[in-house]
Amino acid sequence: MTPPNEKFLIDLGTRVRFFDEMGAEFILKERSAGKKKTPRPDIPVNIAEAFEGLKERILRCERCGLSRQRTQAVPGEGSFGAGLMFIGEGPGHDEDVLGRPFVGRAGQLLTKIIQAMQFERGDVYITNIVKCRPPENRTPHREEVETCSPYLLEQIDLIKPRVIVTLGKVATDFFVPGGGAMGALRGRFCDFHGIRVMPTFHPSYLIRNESNKEIRRSVWMDMQQVMEVFGKK
Repeated sequence: MTPPNEKFLIDLGTRVRFFDEMGAEFILKERSAGKKKTPRPDIPVNIAEAFEGLKERILRCERCGLSRQRTQAVPGEGSFGAGLMFIGEGPGHDEDVLGRPFVGRAGQLLTKIIQAMQFERGDVYITNIVKCRPPENRTPHREEVETCSPYLLEQIDLIKPRVIVTLGKVATDFFVPGGGAMGALRGRFCDFHGIRVMPTFHPSYLIRNESNKEIRRSVWMDMQQVMEVFGKK
């Protein structure tokens, strides 16, 4: 059995290597003393109630065929007052089982990216275009996206984020239809009803191309632009 102190050092070393590969040099620097986290405003009761009602409708939804094969729907999670939203494609196996978004390997990577951006996972809101897992993790069909999209639009309307980060082609196509390949779309802010949208690669794409540091650095460059909106460096 690995001693606790040694395990801590191994975990710390892995975390430092991740930030180094992402180009997130700031995380290795000592933060200025006395810098406190800006407190989030209290969420109005009516917003919390609206989210609870929306969640119940999503969990009961049978609008499309995806509902017949799911273990459970995955509405999303995070702060109802988030200034930043992350939107992916759809739940995978782990998400379908647990009912939470981005909890598998790609989700663990997304959590690290969020932390590197000087946010905590609970500070942001994370969800997907479709709320039920497509069979074998296939790409959601257009009609499935269209059927499920009112739930997403309602979430956006309630949260009113300053920035939306779209993770991968399916999420990006919803906000920037016909925009072309991800390589051409990523790294540039788009507009969605007055909300800034930053397309970037999906964490699962980074995992599939784990040895390609250039892709990781591209994602980090995208996230640095998002950080600037929130006054983070």
